[in-house]
Amino acid sequence: MLERTDEINRLALNTMNKQALVELIHAKVGGTKVQAEEVVESILEEIIKTLKKGEEVSIAGLGIFSVKVRAARTARNPKTGEPVKVAATRVPKFRAAKALKDAVK
Repeated sequence: MLERTDEINRLALNTMNKQALVELIHAKVGGTKVQAEEVVESILEEIIKTLKKGEEVSIAGLGIFSVKVRAARTARNPKTGEPVKVAATRVPKFRAAKALKDAVK
Protein backbone atom coordinates (compact mmCIF):
# COMPACT_ATOMS: atom_id res chain seq x y z
CA MET A 1 0.00 0.00 0.00
CA LEU A 2 2.97 2.33 0.64
CA GLU A 3 3.94 2.29 -3.04
CA ARG A 4 0.36 3.21 -3.98
CA THR A 5 0.46 6.17 -1.56
CA ASP A 6 3.78 7.33 -3.01
CA GLU A 7 2.30 7.14 -6.52
CA ILE A 8 -0.72 9.16 -5.44
CA ASN A 9 1.48 11.74 -3.73
CA ARG A 10 3.52 12.17 -6.93
CA LEU A 11 0.34 12.68 -8.95
CA ALA A 12 -1.02 15.18 -6.43
CA LEU A 13 2.09 17.37 -6.59
CA ASN A 14 0.95 19.06 -9.78
CA THR A 15 -2.78 19.41 -9.21
CA MET A 16 -4.98 18.39 -6.32
CA ASN A 17 -8.53 17.70 -7.42
CA LYS A 18 -11.51 15.74 -6.12
CA GLN A 19 -10.33 12.47 -7.66
CA ALA A 20 -6.88 12.87 -6.08
CA LEU A 21 -8.55 13.41 -2.68
CA VAL A 22 -10.59 10.24 -3.20
CA GLU A 23 -7.40 8.33 -4.04
CA LEU A 24 -5.59 9.67 -0.96
CA ILE A 25 -8.46 8.78 1.37
CA HIS A 26 -8.74 5.33 -0.21
CA ALA A 27 -4.99 4.73 0.24
CA LYS A 28 -4.88 5.95 3.85
CA VAL A 29 -8.13 4.58 5.24
CA GLY A 30 -8.76 1.57 3.05
CA GLY A 31 -12.26 0.42 2.17
CA THR A 32 -13.50 0.84 -1.36
CA LYS A 33 -13.00 3.75 -3.72
CA VAL A 34 -16.77 4.22 -3.74
CA GLN A 35 -16.74 4.70 0.04
CA ALA A 36 -13.86 7.16 -0.22
CA GLU A 37 -15.74 9.07 -2.91
CA GLU A 38 -18.86 9.17 -0.71
CA VAL A 39 -16.78 10.68 2.11
CA VAL A 40 -15.40 13.42 -0.14
CA GLU A 41 -18.85 14.12 -1.63
CA SER A 42 -20.43 14.31 1.85
CA ILE A 43 -17.84 16.81 3.07
CA LEU A 44 -18.26 19.02 0.01
CA GLU A 45 -22.07 18.84 0.17
CA GLU A 46 -22.08 19.90 3.83
CA ILE A 47 -19.74 22.82 3.14
CA ILE A 48 -21.99 23.98 0.29
CA LYS A 49 -25.19 23.56 2.35
CA THR A 50 -23.71 25.58 5.19
CA LEU A 51 -22.57 28.37 2.85
CA LYS A 52 -26.02 28.48 1.20
CA LYS A 53 -27.49 29.21 4.63
CA GLY A 54 -25.05 32.14 4.93
CA GLU A 55 -23.03 30.50 7.69
CA GLU A 56 -19.26 30.02 7.94
CA VAL A 57 -17.31 26.77 7.74
CA SER A 58 -14.15 26.82 9.83
CA ILE A 59 -11.59 24.03 9.43
CA ALA A 60 -8.75 24.32 11.94
CA GLY A 61 -5.37 24.62 10.25
CA LEU A 62 -6.94 25.16 6.82
CA GLY A 63 -9.14 28.25 6.96
CA ILE A 64 -12.62 29.70 6.91
CA PHE A 65 -15.12 29.44 4.07
CA SER A 66 -17.75 32.19 4.15
CA VAL A 67 -20.18 34.07 1.92
CA LYS A 68 -19.61 37.68 0.92
CA VAL A 69 -22.31 39.94 -0.47
CA ARG A 70 -21.28 42.05 -3.43
CA ALA A 71 -23.31 45.23 -3.71
CA ALA A 72 -25.12 46.21 -6.89
CA ARG A 73 -23.01 48.43 -9.11
CA THR A 74 -22.77 50.01 -12.52
CA ALA A 75 -20.15 48.61 -14.88
CA ARG A 76 -19.23 49.43 -18.46
CA ASN A 77 -19.58 47.24 -21.51
CA PRO A 78 -15.99 47.18 -22.81
CA LYS A 79 -17.12 46.91 -26.42
CA THR A 80 -19.60 49.79 -26.49
CA GLY A 81 -18.66 51.76 -23.38
CA GLU A 82 -22.33 51.72 -22.38
CA PRO A 83 -23.15 51.57 -18.64
CA VAL A 84 -24.54 48.22 -17.49
CA LYS A 85 -26.25 47.54 -14.16
CA VAL A 86 -24.82 44.56 -12.28
CA ALA A 87 -27.13 43.11 -9.62
CA ALA A 88 -26.06 42.39 -6.06
CA THR A 89 -24.83 38.84 -5.59
CA ARG A 90 -23.43 36.44 -3.00
CA VAL A 91 -20.01 34.91 -3.64
CA PRO A 92 -17.97 32.32 -1.74
CA LYS A 93 -14.90 33.56 0.10
CA PHE A 94 -11.95 31.72 1.69
CA ARG A 95 -9.59 33.04 4.36
CA ALA A 96 -6.50 30.89 4.89
CA ALA A 97 -5.54 29.96 8.46
CA LYS A 98 -2.17 31.00 9.83
CA ALA A 99 -1.00 27.37 9.83
CA LEU A 100 -1.77 27.07 6.11
CA LYS A 101 -0.04 30.36 5.31
CA ASP A 102 3.04 29.26 7.29
CA ALA A 103 3.09 25.84 5.60
CA VAL A 104 3.01 27.37 2.12
CA LYS A 105 5.83 29.88 2.77
